[in-house]
Amino acid sequence: MTVHPITITGEAVLHRRALPVKHFDDELRILIADMFETMDVANGVGLAAPQIGMGSRIFVYSMANDDGVPPRGVLVNPTLVTSKVPGSAPDPDEEAEGCLSVPGEAFPLKRADWAKISGFDGDGSPVAFEATGWFARCLQHEYDHLDGLLYVDRLNDRYARKARKAIAAEGWGVPGRTWLPGVDPDPFGH
Repeated sequence: MTVHPITITGEAVLHRRALPVKHFDDELRILIADMFETMDVANGVGLAAPQIGMGSRIFVYSMANDDGVPPRGVLVNPTLVTSKVPGSAPDPDEEAEGCLSVPGEAFPLKRADWAKISGFDGDGSPVAFEATGWFARCLQHEYDHLDGLLYVDRLNDRYARKARKAIAAEGWGVPGRTWLPGVDPDPFGH
């Protein structure tokens, strides 16, 4: 398994809709294994293919949950349905979200508390389940990556301004910026 560099906001693959996977073969299974390895070394709870420069509709996750879903999995070509996102302001203590492609930063974001996802595993077998709470948040976050959205694209005005300043201060927002888990310092201090 290979640990891949993680792309940082500004890389084109992060900001465009990923393409559906057409072939469920050994090449796909190797990519999925590499994604799990990269996520684990990065201390992440999810990783989408665009985050390692691959414009494919795949994400992996590793998150304990209370929904009876295996805590580790992959979704290929997923579809997502959610409950309504509350219109209230996000709680900065309880709803701060981070992203490996905006390394080291975290900003509050409202998300739906329930999600239903369906897609396929790495062998092409159907997968479908419901998720709540932080697990639902994780699925929404990773699914957004497949549609070319980062969580900072969904922030309210107050936190969006702070995110833009943080991204500019780091020199991100341009192509070619990456970090390599296991080699570069862990941006979240794990």
